[in-house]
Amino acid sequence: MMHEFMINIVCPFMGTMGYAVLFNVPRRFYLSCGMTGTAGWLVFKAMQGYASAAVASFLGALVVVLISRMLTVKMKCPITIFLVSGIFPLVPGAGIYYTAYYLVTNQLALAAQKGLESVKIAFGIVLGIVFIVSIPREAFRIKYWRQRRLRKG
Repeated sequence: MMHEFMINIVCPFMGTMGYAVLFNVPRRFYLSCGMTGTAGWLVFKAMQGYASAAVASFLGALVVVLISRMLTVKMKCPITIFLVSGIFPLVPGAGIYYTAYYLVTNQLALAAQKGLESVKIAFGIVLGIVFIVSIPREAFRIKYWRQRRLRKG
């Protein structure tokens, strides 16, 4: 059990950091990118037993985008640095591969099943991104919340 948990921390962390290196993200962001991808993956894995893969992907994407928005404001850099690399572990690559495989081998029922599942997961990821990105940038700044508290008091 502990071994599996460690794999679910190390693999998404290294995969996300590797993706960041591959796409020339500045070095000072590597650790943050790795932690963002790992957090999203852990939420996905935790929810997988309670919800469908699409819903688990949606919740994982919510966490990735939320952390990305916070890091963007804190580190004063574009959100794509954390978002694109952080979403990487959630992308349904195997599902897309098997969809193509089943199409080529003329197993159309399996291709439709895997394809629909992959589209649902991708849609869940997109919805997670849209929900958090639609929140105004000011809401992620501490100054905004301090000013709101002063107005109420």
